[in-house]
Amino acid sequence: MNDAPSADHRPSAFMTDWARLSVSHCQYEVSTAPGVSGMGIYILGDDLLHVGGPSQFTGFCGIHTGWIEARVRVLSGPAAEADVGWDAISEVTLWSPSGRLSVIGLMGGTADALTDVAVPRGLVRVRVHARDRLHETVRTDGDPPERHELHVWGVSEEAPWRTVLADPKGRGWEQKPAKAAEWAMLSLVPRPSARPGILPLLPAGYPHEDDAGLSRVAVVRHRPAPVEVPAGVLPVGDLEVRLERVDDETFTWSWATAVEPIFPHPLATLPDDEPTAVRVMSGSDGFTLRHEGVLGRHAFALSLIWDHLLDAAGSYPWIQTLRGQAAEATVLAEKYRRLQAERDAERWGGALPSDRVRGLFGQARSLARIDRRLLDRIDALPATRQREAACWAARHAMRVAGLEQIGWIADALVAAEADRPLPRSFTEQSGNAAFNRLMSDPEVPHTTVTLRLDTPGIGTRTVAGALQQAAAFPALIALANDDPLAAAINAIYNAAIAHGDDRDRFLTDTHAALS
Repeated sequence: MNDAPSADHRPSAFMTDWARLSVSHCQYEVSTAPGVSGMGIYILGDDLLHVGGPSQFTGFCGIHTGWIEARVRVLSGPAAEADVGWDAISEVTLWSPSGRLSVIGLMGGTADALTDVAVPRGLVRVRVHARDRLHETVRTDGDPPERHELHVWGVSEEAPWRTVLADPKGRGWEQKPAKAAEWAMLSLVPRPSARPGILPLLPAGYPHEDDAGLSRVAVVRHRPAPVEVPAGVLPVGDLEVRLERVDDETFTWSWATAVEPIFPHPLATLPDDEPTAVRVMSGSDGFTLRHEGVLGRHAFALSLIWDHLLDAAGSYPWIQTLRGQAAEATVLAEKYRRLQAERDAERWGGALPSDRVRGLFGQARSLARIDRRLLDRIDALPATRQREAACWAARHAMRVAGLEQIGWIADALVAAEADRPLPRSFTEQSGNAAFNRLMSDPEVPHTTVTLRLDTPGIGTRTVAGALQQAAAFPALIALANDDPLAAAINAIYNAAIAHGDDRDRFLTDTHAALS
């Protein structure tokens, strides 16, 4: 067969050797950004290729399962004419953010020569040539191998895919521009998933979004008859597109947040912060729309949206999908709110306390579960009374544990009550040094107590034989906290626990002391 260059004799900047590629189900994939999902086949395409997304398409073979030969030619400029000697030729524009293109068998078959082929970075046009596409049931040993050749060159405009040479034996595929436009708009406004992903999230700056240093591009669409640009607002769920007329031929396209978002947690990030220009020009052969200054990674999606808007003005096929998603999200949000309220009630012994209490580290939740009203009363006290309550509770804890007369402990307690700083052993590293001294001091008594602990989901559990002095001492360490609210909560809770079976009596006394 003829392996000569294209009919316009455009020189190749690079050409791979013919390589054998394993294909399955009559398909292979061409990708310029691996790992990026697309809209799938059977939506837009012909007998040779189906458009799959901004960075991928599916090529169709004659053989169902087996080998074909393929190669890639990178051209220094656009191919002006179609090659001769091929059975089918089609072309499409791809977004090539990293300047690499790979041809891959549907089930993962690869060839080194067809993997990460260097192509222009940005938008590229890919023309696919195919010949001898025979199914294995009719292929004979005398038939030449099936061959596919890809010509690639850089472009600055996103043009529609097209059939250059139709296979006379090929089937006609139903085109679904509305479905394509729906996918395209949803791809521009993706919502974060509320479910944990099976696979790790793509890192920020993943190649398919890396457009650093690349110029913005244009989307070009042509129609033989007059077209109408839908000036006004295009609804897109939580967002909207504002198409505003500048003059007879020019409009501005800008993204904005919707006045009335439809999701319980609305999107706030715009696909593009910069307004872009839409120009509609008439000529002898019809009307041409140019959407200029768009991001390269958005060009494909915008082209599908325009293909639909120009032929079905006023129809927004993505709206029903977004409304359905919003309804589901609202139901899930309400379900989560109820579950969260139930969990909060269990954690806090009732309705949520103040934001300040919820933000504390320490024993706020624990105190709420044994006496929620007491927690609220402490929160409502002025700071001076909170500090007094903390000292009162710490003294009662030291007294019930027999620590009130231990010299260094009594001195620390007196210092706190006089609003003087506690020794460093109480203030550094959460009072570890002071606690270690407690455990090693021979003058410290050793008595045991039964602790009553309230745990969410478990209820009250008892711990018999706990060292009372160890349970009480955190009430004194709590006085080192500069926040009087945190100090009061921690001191009162630990003092209550240290009272063991007399916990409820201590809580009653605390209410009286706060009156």
